[in-house]
Amino acid sequence: MGKIVEVNDLTKTFYTKDGEIRVLDHINFHVEEGEIFSLLGPSGSGKSTILNILTKLLEPTEGTVTMGGTIGYMFQRDNLLDWRTIMDNITIGLEILKMKDKASLDRIERLLKTYGLWDFRNMYPKELSGGMRQRVALIRTLSVNPDILLLDEPFSALDYQTRLMVNDDVYKIIKNENKTAILVTHDISEAIAMSDRIAVLSKRPSTIKSEHKINFEDMEVEKTPFECRKIPEFQKYFDILWKEIDNNDIR
Repeated sequence: MGKIVEVNDLTKTFYTKDGEIRVLDHINFHVEEGEIFSLLGPSGSGKSTILNILTKLLEPTEGTVTMGGTIGYMFQRDNLLDWRTIMDNITIGLEILKMKDKASLDRIERLLKTYGLWDFRNMYPKELSGGMRQRVALIRTLSVNPDILLLDEPFSALDYQTRLMVNDDVYKIIKNENKTAILVTHDISEAIAMSDRIAVLSKRPSTIKSEHKINFEDMEVEKTPFECRKIPEFQKYFDILWKEIDNNDIR
């Protein structure tokens, strides 16, 4: 175990006809291998900009980023193609990368069977619930066997009850598959329930105001995001994080 992601003095400025807009201002953090690390902050604070820099979709204005493995990106919406079956949706990344070999297909079969989607492989996205579609989207992200998962508010399009269930599903899959994940969210409860560690971002131009290690080791049942929400320590973490963030910061 060690650092798999390291971000040093990350600064991003966008240049427009109206002048400069500084979005990120000397951001520093690291992520340990096997950890779920959350970036918690208000809308417009540059959370997605950080992910876009990690994936090299954007170049930083200043600072450095070190990624110790391959990346898989899970977006806010599932972006499943309605005209392709579930299996064909999952394998689309393999097709693009020309990696659709027996080992990859065997891995996908194992994932689908392990996480309750095998019987739906020949169905189409419109036939699945929102929660199941998000599970399919995660399996699609895992199909290329990335080391690091970037999750950009992947539950925001779901209703509250479905969101709670999918939190559990995604957490279980990430931990069972021994993946490292960076979760972007503006939901305090979600960050606490899902994360091993949380970094709190300020308003734009963003800096990291604080970091918090989340520890529920004394739980009497198996740790899941849903069970975490039930215990007294959850409320303590919520109160601490709420005070860290100005009320105006959260939508």
